[in-house]
Amino acid sequence: MTVFSEEFSMVNSPMYYDCVVHLICIDGTGSFLYNGRLFTMSKNDIAVISHPRLVTEIQFSDGFRCEYIAASSKLLHNLLPANNYAIQGRVSLFDNPIIMVSDLDAERFRTDLANIKNRIDNTDHHFYQELMGSLLQTMVYDLFDFHAKTNENILTTDRVGYITTQFFTLIEGGRPKTHREVSHYAAQLNVTPKYLSDTIKRVTGTSVSTHINGAATAIALAYLKESDLSVSQIADEMNFSSLNYFSRFCVKHIGMSPTKFRTAGAKKH
Repeated sequence: MTVFSEEFSMVNSPMYYDCVVHLICIDGTGSFLYNGRLFTMSKNDIAVISHPRLVTEIQFSDGFRCEYIAASSKLLHNLLPANNYAIQGRVSLFDNPIIMVSDLDAERFRTDLANIKNRIDNTDHHFYQELMGSLLQTMVYDLFDFHAKTNENILTTDRVGYITTQFFTLIEGGRPKTHREVSHYAAQLNVTPKYLSDTIKRVTGTSVSTHINGAATAIALAYLKESDLSVSQIADEMNFSSLNYFSRFCVKHIGMSPTKFRTAGAKKH
């Protein structure tokens, strides 16, 4: 699901619970509680809200105006490779979802939103999913750029920050290709699975398994799209215990079996 809206009071609507909201303040001031903490916005501030269900106490001035795109979390995860700024950027943005940008970057972001808004209803386009995917990718990479300009060190150096950093280093290094058990990562970091799970959930708002499976899904998609390996060979490469298990993984995280995914891709081309 991808939705364009200007209704600030609706950012925590249940319809967005499985989405990430990307919002820019155009004028006035607004505020909200996110995961129990107060955040305020004024002109040219961007908010990236990965867990809309955690937003409460929405308030805004009479002259407040905003625009936002709410896009499916699963779609966004599948659009982006695992080894990029996305992972640690999400960690930082969960802690502080506000990005302050220049007039130029604000205009660039509003152009991204307008491009998406203008094509949302073109569902009869033969390559609608790919079209929307490319527009969303552009928006997200612009957000990475805005965020990176003001966040050189996005994790702290204390123990929690160290464990979080090392966990994502393992993820970014491609470990989920063959290891998808929480216990594996806990052993690598010399902590208990419970400690790792609690730490990552507290810092990112998302479970360890979700991060691991998101990275594994990106790897599986790359194989299915770009390699000549058979589905069975991909399952072996990714250390799945059986082809059936790999198929169930794809159905759960991609939305269809690997064979159906490849068949659908072949028909489009």
